[in-house]
Order: sequence, then structure tokens, then C-alpha cells
Amino acid sequence: MMFFGLVFWLAIIAGLVWLLGRGQGVPQPPVTRGQNALDILNQRYARGELSREQYDQMRRDLER
Repeated sequence: MMFFGLVFWLAIIAGLVWLLGRGQGVPQPPVTRGQNALDILNQRYARGELSREQYDQMRRDLER
């Protein structure tokens, strides 16, 4: 009986870990060497993380 209780709790914990791991969304690629801020900005815009206005403003700030 104690064995089934242990299996039950391990299954609950494993299920919670699995569910919490799924909620992290799409992993972002790490910044690699040689990428400058403008490259990263272009990638973020291409992924749709920024609106056109945000992109233009940030690009102007970086080019100063």
C-alpha cells in the first residue's frame, strides 16, 4: 500500500514538472559572439516581437 502511495506522489510531481516546463514558450536562441545590438534588434523585429514604430525608434537610438 505504501508503494502505491509513493508511485502516486511521484506521478503527481512528474506531471507538475512536465506542465510547468511546457509553459515556457518558444526558447529564444542565445546571443552568439559577433552579434551587435543592431543584429539582435533585426532578429527581434523579424520574430514579430517589436512593432514597426518600436523598431524604428530603437534603430535610430542605436545609430546615434
